[in-house]
Amino acid sequence: MLQCIFFLSDAGEVMLEKQMTGHHVDRSICSWFWDYVLSQGGDPSMFLCRVADVLTDYLGGLNEDVIKDNFVIVYELLDEMMDNGVPLTTEPNILREMLAPPNIVSKMLSVVTGKNSNVSTKLPDATASSIPWRKINTKHSSNEVYVNLVEEMDAIFNRDGILVKCEIYGEVQVNSHLPGLPDLTLSFSNPSILNDVRFHPCVRFRPWEADQILSFVPPDGEFRLMSYRVKKLKSTPIYVKPQLTSNAGHSRISVLVGIHNDPGKTIDSITVQFQLPLCVSSANFTPNHGTVNILADKTCRWSIGQVPKGKSPCLSGNLVLEADLEKLHVFPVFRVGFRIMGVASSGLQIHRLDVKNTPSEPYKGFRALTQSGEYEVRS
Repeated sequence: MLQCIFFLSDAGEVMLEKQMTGHHVDRSICSWFWDYVLSQGGDPSMFLCRVADVLTDYLGGLNEDVIKDNFVIVYELLDEMMDNGVPLTTEPNILREMLAPPNIVSKMLSVVTGKNSNVSTKLPDATASSIPWRKINTKHSSNEVYVNLVEEMDAIFNRDGILVKCEIYGEVQVNSHLPGLPDLTLSFSNPSILNDVRFHPCVRFRPWEADQILSFVPPDGEFRLMSYRVKKLKSTPIYVKPQLTSNAGHSRISVLVGIHNDPGKTIDSITVQFQLPLCVSSANFTPNHGTVNILADKTCRWSIGQVPKGKSPCLSGNLVLEADLEKLHVFPVFRVGFRIMGVASSGLQIHRLDVKNTPSEPYKGFRALTQSGEYEVRS
């Protein structure tokens, strides 16, 4: 049983408090919890992770400003998700029927009338179903299901160009438009590479524990079936090689970008961004491909786009230092962004997807996407 939920800001201050039971929990516990998490790295419970997922889905993000702008919606969602401290409804598809996501019109109406127009006056159809995340007698003109592998790569290269960290956070996203009560089974060719897996409530645990197979009755529409992490990868799909020389009040910088391991698919876009040191009074850059912009805060953004075949994009430029400086003492960190369609860089592969309890064989679509997360190259 969960007695209370506190939403803390980045500074550890209580932004929102929701008492779930008759027993009141004092706010002083937040100070202890904050210190404990920072020192011990404590993990939240599965339900708290679910709350975070639902709020992110509803509000398009989860941070201090979003919580403050949608205080009433957050409070009402917590009311629907818990009943006297016991988790009740955590499926976004059902919660949307009970409480519509916020929009500009609903916010204006709530200000003018003093009432929340997002709240439905009737219970969702799924409340009468034995499977709470799916409506009774779901009907679709289409009979199709799509499975997407979406991965983010975090990587750090040190000043010697050595890869010191590389891991992937991935999600199996499903978009289901299947009639009736379908029963799906999804298997991977290499499930042993997966770590830290988290599942949607529709997943049956025993088939996964026994054979690493995902067996489930899907919600209707889009949902995240599973998230995972793949650790200690040994290579990245692209390389970024910066070189920097500095003496006599001038510095020269060059950055070479290319495909490190050919993924077999087109890299849709690459961007390289870095912050010029405060001691740089002026700078000019010349790319052999793409465009360069220097923002007011001295952020340099090189937009490369697609990497041309047979040509490695290169950015070269000169930095002029302040008058009393001979050379740079602080070196920039290059942050790289990229997108690769059709490839899961972790190497995860879908073996097969079986669908039962449908009137006819549905159409099955599969897609993979890899994009950058925290990808840093230090110079």
